[in-house]
Amino acid sequence: MELICYRYPGWEPNIRPAPAKRDWMDAAPQQFPYRCLPLNVANAHGWEVLSPCDVEATWNGTMGTDGVGVRPAAGTAPHDAPVSIFGQAVLTWHIQGLFRTPPGWNLWVGGSPNRFKHAIQPLTGVVETDWAPFTFTMNWRFTKAWRTVRFEKGEPICFIFPVQREAVESFEPVFRSMDEDPELKSQFELWSRDRNAFQAQVAAQQPEAGADRWQKHYYRGVDATGEPGAADHRTKLRLKAFRPAGAAEAQAPPDEDVQE
Repeated sequence: MELICYRYPGWEPNIRPAPAKRDWMDAAPQQFPYRCLPLNVANAHGWEVLSPCDVEATWNGTMGTDGVGVRPAAGTAPHDAPVSIFGQAVLTWHIQGLFRTPPGWNLWVGGSPNRFKHAIQPLTGVVETDWAPFTFTMNWRFTKAWRTVRFEKGEPICFIFPVQREAVESFEPVFRSMDEDPELKSQFELWSRDRNAFQAQVAAQQPEAGADRWQKHYYRGVDATGEPGAADHRTKLRLKAFRPAGAAEAQAPPDEDVQE
């Protein structure tokens, strides 16, 4: 399947497969957040659109379109700079690409997972990109007045990934007692006992190696008895990079190994 980004003349969107690494995770003691596989996979679960310019913005606390002051770096082209067009403390980026997905597929559009920015938060949308001949905007809403926010050129401003339009509505959510699945209940109770014993052991005597301070069942894709789970279990994602039509396929450079 193709995820197409149509570029109008003059548009030069900078889009990359999202890396799994985050500065705050790198800075944590022994980089322990990387031990959480769901975090790693979410971080890399799409593509990031990067800022085409350095820019600062400040919200003065009012809700009109003049409530957000935008100050791009000198020499920034007008179509590269974000704007204030909606009011409501919102800073808006015009994304320089018209995306097209296969029939029945939307694009989830929002901020990069597990990236944080003080005083401003990304808004999230789901766009029917299989038919709409329109672009979309990426919007950030201020959460604090009179706090200047800076976006650096090359900083992620938007995160996208495809989702099937009807998939979420096709599910039938139900509650069941775990007694209905004795094997699952037994696995859960075994895992829970082992986890409690392991945590007590680690608390009593800290292992020298950071990787020995967690059990790794989920990371390795095995159940409580060590048997393999899903055959297509993922510990890393390798998304392809956008390329001109007809050019050789390209992949993102692999992230440096993190502690497992």
